[in-house]
Amino acid sequence: MNVLASNTYIEDIENICKFDLPWQKLAGRSVLITGSTGLICSCIADILLIRNNRFESNIRLVLAGRSRKKIVERFKPFEEEKDYHFAYFDAVSGNAPNTNIKFDYIIHGASNAHPAVFSKQPVETMLANLLGTNVLLKIAADNHSERFLYISSSEVYGKKEGNEPYSETDYGYVDILNPRACYPSSKRAAETLCAAYSSEYGVDYVTVRPGHIYGPTMTESDSRASAQFARNAVNGEDIVMKSAGTQLRSYCYVIDCASAILTVLLKGKCGEAYNISNPKSVVTVRQLAEAAAKEGNVNLVIQESSDKEKKGYNLMDNSSLTSDKLEALGWKGVNNVERGIQKTFQIMKQ
Repeated sequence: MNVLASNTYIEDIENICKFDLPWQKLAGRSVLITGSTGLICSCIADILLIRNNRFESNIRLVLAGRSRKKIVERFKPFEEEKDYHFAYFDAVSGNAPNTNIKFDYIIHGASNAHPAVFSKQPVETMLANLLGTNVLLKIAADNHSERFLYISSSEVYGKKEGNEPYSETDYGYVDILNPRACYPSSKRAAETLCAAYSSEYGVDYVTVRPGHIYGPTMTESDSRASAQFARNAVNGEDIVMKSAGTQLRSYCYVIDCASAILTVLLKGKCGEAYNISNPKSVVTVRQLAEAAAKEGNVNLVIQESSDKEKKGYNLMDNSSLTSDKLEALGWKGVNNVERGIQKTFQIMKQ
């Protein structure tokens, strides 16, 4: 599926390009995006590509990943070397992207990010978050980059009692001996690594902590519940939920998430972390599943999960987030859950 073939998607991206942001900071600059074919960063890349195309922003965009073919296919009809440059980058290896371009801005989103991988590859999950982040921070330090943006996760907060949303200074319990902690523990460590590089080498950095992001840019291998719900419903299949779905989540439509990240990149304060959460979309897993089932006119079925499936599950019953700090930068989420699901289905069908 190529979302760039969807008029609905393009219209939303063009609207983001018109946001009142200091876009001039990126004009004539080089921007590296890692994880560029993933759910979030592919959408950020689309925004910058279309911004260049419509507004002649002259942003030199470098898309990093392990597969040139995958990137070329994902970003059609844009052309390599003309609209963007490819750089081979494998976060697990800890090797620098193979390019001589000096990066003014680095958006680092390369990471294992869905449950099936956490349970199968806990070692690689940790190494990607630590080694990959380290090599890019070293590049930012050596190049005196203008800003490094790290895409972390709401999972860094760990578990706490109650359903009050987490602010950026709330930290709960993470069982570090549980292999599933490979993700939140290494995300926590990577955030501290950013702070260490800033203190020791003067790297200007900001961190974003997305909640649960969903939308049409998901990959076929994405095993997150929101991705499975959407795929099932669009295909006319019943949605199968492997729990009661009482877990409270901050969901955010991917285009709103991408606009939030660009807002933090261009307006955030050095050394600060920002939750990405749409207050209109703080719902339970079951409520999201029900919205998808309604939009797809399919049934919602609850089944018992296997022990293998449980190994990858998010351990937080509540991962709702505050959004005050992000909204203070001027950002507002546009799409609530119903609208986001509706657009996801429309774009996937187109």
